[in-house]
Formats: sequence, structure tokens, C-alpha cells
Amino acid sequence: MLNDYQQVIRQLSDSIVEAQKPIRVLDSIKWSSEVQQRFFKNKFKELPDVTTDYYQKYNPLQFDPHKKIEEFYEIERHIRQKLGQYSGVGSIMQRMCREYSRVVEMLIARGTSKFTEISQELYGSSEDAFHVGAPTLKDLALLVSDTLSNIKDQVTTNSDEKVFTSEETVTILGNKLAQYFTDKNHTPRVELSDGILADAAAGAERIKIHKQGMFSEREIRIFEIHEGWVHLGTTMNGMLQPVCTFLSKGPPSSTITQEGLAIITEVFTFSSYPGRVKRLTNRITAVNMAEEGANFLDVFNFYRSEGMDEKDSYHSTTRVFRGSTPDAGPFTKDLSYSKGFILIYNYVRLAVQRGLVAQIPLLFLGKTTLEDIHIFSDLLEEKIVVPPHYVPHQFQDIAALSAWMCYSLFLNKLDLHQLATDFKAMLQ
Repeated sequence: MLNDYQQVIRQLSDSIVEAQKPIRVLDSIKWSSEVQQRFFKNKFKELPDVTTDYYQKYNPLQFDPHKKIEEFYEIERHIRQKLGQYSGVGSIMQRMCREYSRVVEMLIARGTSKFTEISQELYGSSEDAFHVGAPTLKDLALLVSDTLSNIKDQVTTNSDEKVFTSEETVTILGNKLAQYFTDKNHTPRVELSDGILADAAAGAERIKIHKQGMFSEREIRIFEIHEGWVHLGTTMNGMLQPVCTFLSKGPPSSTITQEGLAIITEVFTFSSYPGRVKRLTNRITAVNMAEEGANFLDVFNFYRSEGMDEKDSYHSTTRVFRGSTPDAGPFTKDLSYSKGFILIYNYVRLAVQRGLVAQIPLLFLGKTTLEDIHIFSDLLEEKIVVPPHYVPHQFQDIAALSAWMCYSLFLNKLDLHQLATDFKAMLQ
């Protein structure tokens, strides 16, 4: 039974969840199959036929955007009136309202340069620095590309062979997730879909697998960790929150945290692999190219030069330009994976260094945003939020994670260039 204060928070939280329901960013910016057919018919020589008025004509928004912005403004005003200006949970919900309003403004701007400007504001840019003098995501992509070229073809095993059909993948993945989501009320569905660009995508209570694809053992493991343990797990944890129901949904700031959490969980479980890392850093390069003026054909040919076939190159390039036009700048959401990984990894290191390890599992409370974790720590003590139900073992065992991070803190102080000189004889 909720007390009066909790009930007020719950009502305000529910109003945010209800208001955001019709906002479906990826559905609102997708291109039709006819665009792809024409592009292939023209032998990849002409830009896809997507103009500024394409979205209004072929993919109109399913809600009134101006009324939706006004609705979020009213919810934000009610939060201030009922919780006060300096409430921790109130500040989170107010920021969510402002972010959702900005998302709607981005969707209004589909097909224009303003779309990319708002995207960069919400998801970041490949040129953003993490602190003064720090390397950028663009620098990360260059470093990883050089490093992976040194180990090319040395790390491939039978686990990389694409031997499982999409139908077999659905069965295998479903069985694996049933072992993780042990509560029968929360067992997610795994099903086929031909309406997604990615190989797999998590919804509220299901994972979609791209129809007619072939997948490897490593890829299925990634689906289990990334889409299942993290994305579905945090969604279900959010849905189990009795007061802060907004944790079941997430604005762009939570996208960066959630994608970063998914990637770092891949790494901590030793599930990631060079091909996966290369795919993620290629997305940084592709976004950076578009930010610097490259058009769809330039990015498409970049992906082809990376060894991808025409179909995969088209889908990967479409991820960059969806919501925009083929020559008007990128949609920068795909930076979230690497940007989020860097932010989460450093947060975990600093939490260990400063004795705040108890806060680390709170990343899984729901669709959290990194900057709010300290507030959720207080809300946990106040019983405004409950501990996450589904947490990967690697984040439950804080002792083991702390040991890893203690070494990481020291290793970061070593000069890798000097070590390369000292180890020269051993590295020949």
C-alpha cells in the first residue's frame, strides 16, 4: 500500500509513461522498402529517393506533435507544483519531460538539418570530448581500426560460423532466456521479424530476430546478453517498480546509459569479439563521415570497403541517415553504444575507487540515466524505488568486479608506448 507521498509520485510517473506512448522514434524515421528497391534498381549509383517532404507524405506522425509538447509542459509544471523545485525524483521526471519534448521537436524536423542538430544534442556527436584534452569517439574508432587490423583472421573460431537459421536462433535464444528470467510471469517472447534493421531488437517484453538471417553461436550469445539480460531485464525491472513507473521507459539520456550497459556486460561476460567491436566502431566512423559532409553513397561505399555485402551496407548506412535525407547529416543514436560503454566503464572504476560499489547494481533498476544513480541511491533508502530483480551475475558479485577495477585503476597509469619499447623483443 502506497503512502500519500508515494501515491503522488506514482500518479506523476504514470502520466509520463502514458504521454510518451505514441512517440516511437525508430518507427517515425524509418524508410520504406520501396526506397531500398529503387536504390538497388539504380545499381547503387543514385542517392535514395528521400526528400524533405518524404516523412510527412509517407510516414506521418501518429500524434499531434505540438499538443504533445504542450502535454509534457503541463506534466512538468504539475511535478514542480506537487513535489517542489528541488525534489530528487521530481528533477528526474522534469528532465524526462523536457527530453521527450525535444524528441518530438526532432521528429517535427525530420528531413531538415535541424533534425541532426537536435540528434547531436540528445545522443552526442563523434567529435564530443569526455573531458578537457580527452580523445573523442572518432579517435576511438581510429585506434580500434588500427588494432583490429593487427589481429585480423587470428581470432576466428567455429563459434563465428553462421550455421543457425533465424528459426533455430529463436528456439535457442528462447531456451537461454528462460533460464535467466526464472519468474514465469516475466519470461520474454522471442519471435521473427522482417521489419527491423538490426539482427535483433528488444521490445517491452519480447526480442525480435531478423527473419531469413543466419547467425553464429557468438551472435546468439550477444543477443542473450545485450537484448535479453540488459534491455529486457531493465525494462522488466522498471515495470516492477511500484512507485517510479517511469523507469520502464527511457528518453535519449537513458539510451546512452542502457546501450553502454549492454556493451560493458558483453565485455564483462567475455561474450564480445573483434567483429562485434569493429561493427560498433564502424558506426562511429560512418556517423563522423556524415557529420563532415559525406552523403549516403559515400557511407555506403565505406561499408562495402569494410567487406560488407550490398544489402548489409545499405541497412547499415540507412541507420546513419534515417530521419534525415541522404545528404543532410546523420541520426547520431548509433554513437550511444561506444559513448555509453566509456561512460559506464569509468563510472564503475570511480565508484570502486571512492567506495560507492553498492550503487553499481542500481544501473539495472530500469531505464536509468547515469547522472541519476546517486539520486536513486537515496530513493532506495526512502523506499521510493525497490532493488532490481534481474541483475547479471557480473554486477551482483561486487567483490569480483571491484578486484578487476582496482587493477584497471593502476594499469591506466602505465605508459603503453614505453611498455611497447621495453617489450619489443618479446613482441616480435
